[in-house]
Amino acid sequence: MTKLLIILTVLSSFLANLETKTLQSDFTVTVSEEVNAPMNYPGSLVMHGQLFKLDMFDLKAAYDGKTMYMYASDIDELTLSNPTEQELVAANPILYAKALVPVCTVSERTTQDGKEAVIILTPKDQSIGINRFMLTVRIADLMPLSVSIKEGKKTSTLKLKEPKFVSEKQEYKIEPDKDTYINDMRL
Repeated sequence: MTKLLIILTVLSSFLANLETKTLQSDFTVTVSEEVNAPMNYPGSLVMHGQLFKLDMFDLKAAYDGKTMYMYASDIDELTLSNPTEQELVAANPILYAKALVPVCTVSERTTQDGKEAVIILTPKDQSIGINRFMLTVRIADLMPLSVSIKEGKKTSTLKLKEPKFVSEKQEYKIEPDKDTYINDMRL
């Protein structure tokens, strides 16, 4: 029971840290399946609690606490919506981890050098769609380093590149150009 409390303390401290600090990082998402070569996708993100701004492929996404912004540059369209909790969790792997905690077995191990904690969430009910969620955090400053989600034969890994906490005020929305088509789906 003591070990579980320590694990939950590291995980809780990490999640609380993201509620009070703004994380900024470039990243690479690697998607691999047992039968195909891995695919790598670069991007960048800024995140503070539930608020985020993401730039990946020809897509930009942001959430300001009320409105979700999805901009597709290839068609010059900005979609505005009021996302459900499920849509937010699907768009943000850190929120996904927070949502998984109550339905998972939580375990933790440290790397050989003791500088990183690997928190492993394994769903008690495998019918929720994933086999395992792993979050690697630098222990000294609770900095997230990577997130890995295993779904059947597919593994998706988000690896942060030189993540840092920033103090500059961030804007969590996307301003369209004057010619951008606006698809407003808000109620």
